[in-house]
Amino acid sequence: MRIGILGLGRIGAFHAETLFGLDAVDSLVVADPFADAAKAAAERFGAEVADSPEALLAAGVDGIVVAAATDAHPALIRVGVEAGVPVFCEKPVARTIGEGVEVLRAVRDTDVPIQIGYNRRFDAGFVAARAAVRGGELGTLHTVRSTTLDPAPPPAAYVAASGGIFRDCSVHDFDIIRWVTGREVTEVYAAGGNRGADHIREAGDADTTGAVLTLDDGTLAVVSNSRHNGRGYDVRMEIHGFRDSIAVGLDDKLPLRSVEPGVTFPAGTPHDFFMDRFTAAYRAELTAFTEVVAGTRPSPCTMEDALEAGWIAEACTLSLHEHRPVTIAEVRGA
Repeated sequence: MRIGILGLGRIGAFHAETLFGLDAVDSLVVADPFADAAKAAAERFGAEVADSPEALLAAGVDGIVVAAATDAHPALIRVGVEAGVPVFCEKPVARTIGEGVEVLRAVRDTDVPIQIGYNRRFDAGFVAARAAVRGGELGTLHTVRSTTLDPAPPPAAYVAASGGIFRDCSVHDFDIIRWVTGREVTEVYAAGGNRGADHIREAGDADTTGAVLTLDDGTLAVVSNSRHNGRGYDVRMEIHGFRDSIAVGLDDKLPLRSVEPGVTFPAGTPHDFFMDRFTAAYRAELTAFTEVVAGTRPSPCTMEDALEAGWIAEACTLSLHEHRPVTIAEVRGA
């Protein structure tokens, strides 16, 4: 099949490399406002260059991958849907939850599939955790812990456009908690602070946060996030039930050092970047999209799924600023 890529920044270039290596993909068409980025992709992957989204669609693509800046996501999703072409779009759907809802309303009555990029759903550890929970191996759950710690803060321009740490970073934890447990979040309480990186403070955001989520069956989920984790990129999940407990991310590249005498785990070089930690997951995610394009499977992460995680992020952002518990029902009705 022939896949179009809109946006060739860090993640777009990475997706181009992944798609180039998939047996199901015969050719790529790329477009980016920066001509040098498109030219580099063309030279590296033998891709055809288009000078606009419309030209890319006119080149006869079977599906499009939207990896442009967040502000462009709504328009590019609509362009693809209006052309009848399946769309893969990196999260989030839009910069604000309101814009995301508008996009969903505009496209929900079409039969064009849309997949939103939440790559943890394709990581082998999280897949196994979901199977264990859904299969009843853990018994009734009582606690979930989900962690995303970045090795260093993003630049000021990124922070200013990100919508805040809950919408940009924690939203991955929110989505995977829903996906693994099969439960919905009903209430949140969030706190945060600034331990460094003046540009994050100046943007009105926190660089280190914690949130307690209450799920609809009473399970408590604790989410921990930071922009400062000097040892590396740390993504983990613990799931505790009355019968058993399991963990995702406890491998030899775990960026955590034990000080217990005689303990040598973890022994490997720590993960230092999200593309390192989730290389296989990204490949599985885009392989799934080729199956969506081929019509052999439904979208594994719909816009509705993405917006549910977005509502949790909205509630946590409000809770952080107002120092109080916030229900999901409250932000939905705001």
